[in-house]
Amino acid sequence: MSLITVGTMAFDAIETPFGKTDRIVGGSATYVAYSASNFIKPVQQISIIGNDFPEAELADMRARGVQLDGVEVVKDKPSFFWKGRYHEDMNSRDTLVTDLNVLADFDPKVPESYQGAEFLMLGNLLPKLQLNVIQELRTRPRFIAMDTMNFWMETAMADLKIVLRYVDMLMVNDSEARQLTGQFSLVKAAKSIMDMGPKYLIIKKGEHGALLFHGDQVFFAPALPLEDVFDPTGAGDTFAGGFMGFLAKTGDISFENMKRGIIAGSALASFCVEKFGPTRLKEVNHDDINGRIRLFKDLVNFDIELS
Repeated sequence: MSLITVGTMAFDAIETPFGKTDRIVGGSATYVAYSASNFIKPVQQISIIGNDFPEAELADMRARGVQLDGVEVVKDKPSFFWKGRYHEDMNSRDTLVTDLNVLADFDPKVPESYQGAEFLMLGNLLPKLQLNVIQELRTRPRFIAMDTMNFWMETAMADLKIVLRYVDMLMVNDSEARQLTGQFSLVKAAKSIMDMGPKYLIIKKGEHGALLFHGDQVFFAPALPLEDVFDPTGAGDTFAGGFMGFLAKTGDISFENMKRGIIAGSALASFCVEKFGPTRLKEVNHDDINGRIRLFKDLVNFDIELS
């Protein structure tokens, strides 16, 4: 099994109530790759970087089984850069700086060595670029998931709705689900989104967990209660990487296995928020992940006698 991930590899400057960092590696594809590589190898990366992206970071990715054949290196421009400040509740943030740099010229190409991949994770990008990747694959993957955001709903809704016809799953947060559909009820919003094309939908609710929808089936997974959330940047991408990595490892795309995948993704995301950027993801091992998954299992496991 193999997993293609498409998204950004970037630098972030982050300020939270717990501290700040002026420059740390980030980007959706970076988080997905570090997370998914705990379950599946290879992770086949498609992205774009500038002349400033650290070679040590690329070497670390390669050591974890991330293939970088699809990462374009632009020698005369810097990498994508984002700067943001989180509010006290850590659920909302202000974007202070967005420098597209090489991302402005991103035209993702699928290397020949990636053809035949069975799983595809389309990170948060311009919908036209997401569609281009799908159309470049000669054989459709068994399972295609995509992420998107409110910005594309405001600026590229027509293209976004086209991409939704091609994918098996959409991953959005609760406010994005409501914006996409105009429905306040998440159940009604889910039905509307699945009518647009995806058979499966994950609605992320941050510290309140995640919902999985398929037809009339609904599954809710809580988030692990954490005493301190240090930096939520990339948590959603880390969740997506864990979820897709688990599905690719097991080769099972049933609704029942997706429930397990959500727990795997949530476990990885709970590590991600403990330090700035992907720092914590580089430290965890399989024992750490299994221990965290056991905590999730204990959180929702109970016996009850029905009268």
